[in-house]
Amino acid sequence: MILLLLRILRLRIRANTTRSESFKKLPPKDQLAVLKECLLNNPSEANLRNIADFANRTSLQIDVESYRPYLKSQLAIFGRKDAIAEDNELYAKECEWMDAITPLEFEDAAASKRDGDTQKFIEHSLEGIARLYSDEAILETLKGIAPDYPHATELAESYKQLMQTRDESGADDKSLEILRKQKEAWENDLLNVRL
Repeated sequence: MILLLLRILRLRIRANTTRSESFKKLPPKDQLAVLKECLLNNPSEANLRNIADFANRTSLQIDVESYRPYLKSQLAIFGRKDAIAEDNELYAKECEWMDAITPLEFEDAAASKRDGDTQKFIEHSLEGIARLYSDEAILETLKGIAPDYPHATELAESYKQLMQTRDESGADDKSLEILRKQKEAWENDLLNVRL
């Protein structure tokens, strides 16, 4: 539940955002981030279809059919007594599914590395990490860029502290506010490139 609330706080996006002119003017990497966020915060057939449409427009390979079991699971657990515990488990699986759709920032990072531009490689990699969802993907990617960006090791350690705070946190407003501030501070540190 806490994970879900944090994601909603991170980007407050309505489903109809994807039809607006401002959305259409966004670069593809930002459109993809918005579509993934919409689907994660509001698992629905319409939001899944939006990702499928994006994949068709951009020739991106996304297996949208593999997400359908999550939609069914959402409906199945709705209203159950143990729904929160089941939802946390389901949310973690949905995050893994989202991370299988690699943020387009990593394509830019790879191109920069091929061109020998270490600074751009690091900048794009950090932007991509900011658009990952699962703990494993975030920590693994930080580990991967550590040889080129030593601060990634510190970021990984502070992310582990954030995970611990999240896992030990209550669901009350005060705890959520503390967690939100800690996550915001971590994201600011992530995107503040130190070369």
